[in-house]
Amino acid sequence: MSTDGVNVGRRRLLIGATAAVGAVGVGFVAVPFVKSWTPSAKAKAAGAPVTADISQLEPGQKVTIEWRGKPVWVVRRTPEMLAGLKVVEAQLLDPNSDNEAQQPAYAKNATRSIKPEYLVLTGICTHLGCSPLFEPEKAKIQADWLGGFFCPCHGSKFDLAGRVYKGVPAPKNLEVPPHSYDSEKVITIGVDKEHA
Repeated sequence: MSTDGVNVGRRRLLIGATAAVGAVGVGFVAVPFVKSWTPSAKAKAAGAPVTADISQLEPGQKVTIEWRGKPVWVVRRTPEMLAGLKVVEAQLLDPNSDNEAQQPAYAKNATRSIKPEYLVLTGICTHLGCSPLFEPEKAKIQADWLGGFFCPCHGSKFDLAGRVYKGVPAPKNLEVPPHSYDSEKVITIGVDKEHA
């Protein structure tokens, strides 16, 4: 085969350039196709897990994290707050958290938590969906109040484990969402890694 009059270097350059342009074209076609497989921002907001650093949370304080469009509270309880949980049990509607729909199995305990020091609750009243107020101070709501959550809409009260008091409109304890700890001070709401 004769290569007279054919510039082999030029041919290779043209073949290489054509291949490169073709690869870029395939990339432009593939990227939107592959991106269509990933969930949209709306879908992520509907259920994607949320990670938060709770290292700055002082004892007795609460932080609010948004998950699935709902407020999720993380409360760092003091030893006094934890001691008060046993004291109020006789005043509670469901002190043993027997309604399994209100918390994962690992939160069906006296503190309704993985780590007793940290309480994780969905901040929505189980009566009509208002957001209760965090009232940790003693005797603020009533004479024997040891702290907890008070719903200003209709007067429902919950202790510092989110358990509902008897004789209030709310029929159930506050919900404990699925959660896990990525480290000592980093929490993920919406994923149960530790107890799957």
